[in-house]
Amino acid sequence: MEKMDSHHKITHLSSMPKKFRVPRKKNLPVKRTSSRSKREQSIWAISVTIISFILSLSILFLSSGLFERITPYFSFIIVLIIVLIGVLFDVVGVAVTAADEKPFHAMASKKYKGAAQAIKLIRKADKVASICNDVVGDICGVVSGTAGAALIFRFFSGHAHYGLIEAVVGGLIAAITVGGKAFAKKFGIKDSHVILYKVGTFLAIFIPLNNSKK
Repeated sequence: MEKMDSHHKITHLSSMPKKFRVPRKKNLPVKRTSSRSKREQSIWAISVTIISFILSLSILFLSSGLFERITPYFSFIIVLIIVLIGVLFDVVGVAVTAADEKPFHAMASKKYKGAAQAIKLIRKADKVASICNDVVGDICGVVSGTAGAALIFRFFSGHAHYGLIEAVVGGLIAAITVGGKAFAKKFGIKDSHVILYKVGTFLAIFIPLNNSKK
């Protein structure tokens, strides 16, 4: 009897119009992230957070110490250098995600200096981009804004046009940062291989790779 009821239900469902049927759960053609990968991502996120805190604290401490000893002109130059460092690392971060490692294999086979280092960067593109864009790039953006505000307060506090000066300098720092990041994306995607080769050549000075195993 139970078999007949179940058979009746199946035939009844099949005879129902499609719009009234409850869709069955489908298996997605993608793999879920393993628990090991999730653990590694969590460790990486915690490490990046700690590194970001130490770097930002160090940069703020050094910049504030310099601002107390130098003139306003050189202080603004230091803030501008911090912004440009962030833009430079953004260029590298975009380039490493856009580049393909095939041209560098051909260069490495011909013993081009820096090609092996560029391959290493591309194979760890997610971590390299995270360090360049999220850690260094964002830290430089935040630090430049904080340092600029501290600089204005130190040299122009009590000035008749203090509010106007603060707004102009803050807007200038923000404009250079945003414009630089926009330039970084376009330049990093367009000339990704050239940029990575230059970075690889620079890294080869400090991290020489005599063979593929090393």
